[in-house]
Amino acid sequence: MSVDLHTVKRVARLARIAVSEEEAGRMAGELNAILGFVEQLSEVDVTDVEPMTSVTLMEMKKRQDVVTDGAKASDIVANAPATEENFFLVPKVVE
Repeated sequence: MSVDLHTVKRVARLARIAVSEEEAGRMAGELNAILGFVEQLSEVDVTDVEPMTSVTLMEMKKRQDVVTDGAKASDIVANAPATEENFFLVPKVVE
C-alpha cells in the first residue's frame, strides 16, 4: 500500500490540519516509509512466539477489589462554597 499526495491532503482535511503542498509531499514520503516498515514486520515468522506485555517477566501488582467510600468525602467538598453532610449544595435551577 502506498500513500499518494491526494490521500495525504484528504487525511489532513479530515483532521482539520492545514498542510501546504510542500509539506504534503514530504508527509507522503514519510508515511510510505512507515507503511513499508510495517509491511516488513508482517513478514516476520512469529508462529512459536508467545504474546507478551513486557520484555521482562513480571507479575501485575494486584489489590483487593473492595467497595469503599474512598474516605475522601470531606477532602472533596472542602473547597465548595456550600456543603451539607459531605454533599455539595447548589442553587435551585428548576422552577
